[in-house]
Amino acid sequence: MGEEKGISCLQRGGARSIQVNRKLIRPSLSDIQDQMGSRMQRKKPAPPEQTNAESFYYIKQMQARTPVVVKLMNDEEIHGVIEWYDKNCIKVHRANEPNLLIMKQVIRYIYKQNEIKESGGDGHGREMNGNLPPDIEE
Repeated sequence: MGEEKGISCLQRGGARSIQVNRKLIRPSLSDIQDQMGSRMQRKKPAPPEQTNAESFYYIKQMQARTPVVVKLMNDEEIHGVIEWYDKNCIKVHRANEPNLLIMKQVIRYIYKQNEIKESGGDGHGREMNGNLPPDIEE
């Protein structure tokens, strides 16, 4: 019994045994790193730190010239149209009164003036997080 291309036959005690020489195929280190790199790319990216929702809201209200009510921390209400904004303040244009530059840190919430009529006529809007202001009880 002879050998043919990596196959050898041995006879042991009347039984025939076939041994196959197999080459161990091992991927190179660069192949493994490439596979790991592609797995890392499939990972979902982290959400952005800033969503720009606030900027989008101000721009939308400015372009539509939507009348808004700005409720301040001291419970004062400012009625007008947002004319301009930046990182720290907004400028509210009022028809018969002087325009105001309001620091964002003193704003409790802002709502559209026409939401008063749509919300059942109680005269109070809701805070941005959906809760009523602390001085109003249902």
